[in-house]
Amino acid sequence: MAKPIKAKAATKPAKAAPIAMAKAPICVAAMPSPEPTIEPVPTPVLPTPALPTPVLQTPDVSTVSVDPSNTTKTPMETKMEKITQTTEQLVSFSQANVEAMVKSSQIWAAGVQDIGKTFAATAQAQMDATMATLKAFTGVKSFKDAIELQTTLARSSVESAVAETGKLTDASMKLAEQTFAPITARVNVAMEKFSKAA
Repeated sequence: MAKPIKAKAATKPAKAAPIAMAKAPICVAAMPSPEPTIEPVPTPVLPTPALPTPVLQTPDVSTVSVDPSNTTKTPMETKMEKITQTTEQLVSFSQANVEAMVKSSQIWAAGVQDIGKTFAATAQAQMDATMATLKAFTGVKSFKDAIELQTTLARSSVESAVAETGKLTDASMKLAEQTFAPITARVNVAMEKFSKAA
């Protein structure tokens, strides 16, 4: 049998001798020179003078009396009241103008209707006279009677036309006056207001 081999105990390695390094001479010229640094100068902190704290004194409310009869208004309140009054007057004036226009339109419409009725009645009367004359022509026995009938018809037509034209002209003029009366009244009111304002 073989003998067991004994393992040798591990030995510590021997310390190596330090290696000596040769010191090289330092060449100052070969080394880069450090850049100069500028450090900021601190700003001096000046002491600020202490300001006195204002002391607000509130009046004693128990000693203040309010006079209800004292109604003084600030200039702003006065101006606002004047603007309000002016606006109300302008609205009222404009409303009256619109009412005058409506009234004028109603008068004009009624007048035109009346003139139309008068014109239609005149035309109907002229047509009736012409028809009556044509019927009379059928009973004419002589040329002289036909000429007299034609002359009578022409004369009555011209007289009727002149009379009716005069009536229509008068009615138109009266209608124009009545139509413009409300507008003229509003223009007069406007002139009075503007003359007072100036």
